[in-house]
Amino acid sequence: MSELAIFGGEPVIAEEPRRYRSMGEAEARAVAEVMASDCLSGFYGSPGDEYWGGPKVQAFEAAWCERYGVAHAISVNSATSGLFAAVGAVGVSPGDEVIVPPWTMSATAMAPLVYGGIPIFADIEDETFGLDPEAVRAAITDKTRAIIAVNLFGHPARLEELLEIADKHDLHLIEDNAQAPLGATASGLAGTIGHIGVFSLNYHKHIHTGEGGVCVTDDDVLGKRLAMIRNHGENVTDWLGMDDLTNMVGFNYRMTEMSAAVGLVQLENIDAHVEPRERFAEILSEGARNLRGLKVPAVREGCRHNYYCWCATYDAGDAGVDRDLFRDALIAEGVPCFTGYVEPLYRLPTFQKRIAFGREGYPFTLGAPDYTKVHCPVTECMHRDQALLIEVCSLEPSEELAQRIGEAITKVHRNTGELSSRAGELAAAS
Repeated sequence: MSELAIFGGEPVIAEEPRRYRSMGEAEARAVAEVMASDCLSGFYGSPGDEYWGGPKVQAFEAAWCERYGVAHAISVNSATSGLFAAVGAVGVSPGDEVIVPPWTMSATAMAPLVYGGIPIFADIEDETFGLDPEAVRAAITDKTRAIIAVNLFGHPARLEELLEIADKHDLHLIEDNAQAPLGATASGLAGTIGHIGVFSLNYHKHIHTGEGGVCVTDDDVLGKRLAMIRNHGENVTDWLGMDDLTNMVGFNYRMTEMSAAVGLVQLENIDAHVEPRERFAEILSEGARNLRGLKVPAVREGCRHNYYCWCATYDAGDAGVDRDLFRDALIAEGVPCFTGYVEPLYRLPTFQKRIAFGREGYPFTLGAPDYTKVHCPVTECMHRDQALLIEVCSLEPSEELAQRIGEAITKVHRNTGELSSRAGELAAAS
């Protein structure tokens, strides 16, 4: 009998790995304090100090500014809301083009649609999976208004080069920094290099408030516009002296006082939440670094990778067995892994059928491409053939578990010959 668990052998990891829990007594006390105050939200959508939120929201934003060294931090109820607000703040209007990557959470590509903008998909680079600057250059037209770069899996995109492109063409660079709260390049922290950075505080991120997000910027006008879009900005244009009323349409993207109170505690302890995940992923990479056909996550020189996901690049030809069968064998060994991440976003029905807001056409009649003909080869190859992932951020980051996962990867890799020869038998049995 084979030693592989997929063929009935004993798995390396017999028990289900524990999920990471970041909430503790300090967060519970912070929520209890807010409850006792009877102020669960301090916002009003009208002129006055409460336009900017309650005491916890304002304290949280001040703490975020201090930690990230930015002039403005605008809390929101989700990073998706933050992306919508960011696209509005930079003035995207009907028919404007926004360059986006196709391999990320769907909100990145949906944000332009809120304002009638046209998402233009540019391919990713094959090392750390951010927007490929060359693909961005090729996608720019006289209709381009902004670029949204995603710091995917916790590693910064090529932000300095993307910012240079944006500045050259008088565009705004928005960073979707949901997965890289302490990611960094030689220029500084991810999320602070572009004109606007958007952070996520969703419950499965490194730090969280259940749901929530933060937008940051050093631009005073963008900061004001972000805050206005968050909170019914049409009511305060005279009070704030806003001459440009583009996209000043009322939204409620406001964060609650309880979420802000939890966020203050989580932010104070952010290093203790991020660093163990990084060490966990580094142990995984150490264990799998020299295995044929498996390339561990790259870290560009001068960069910091926060490892929301550990994403290895798999080559079935070199490894000697189909990627999905390799994945199934790892799962049988107790490894919580998956393949492909997400399908290229241009394959979503919204784009393939060119339907938005309940009717066919708008905004896709305003010069959008035929998305059925969009092809981003690096993205499609990663999704279809190469991406092998472990969601580090969801796991209790014990070094013992990381070592055992490494042992399981090595075990399966050592037995790829038998795994391949019995693939037909396995398929028939299933």
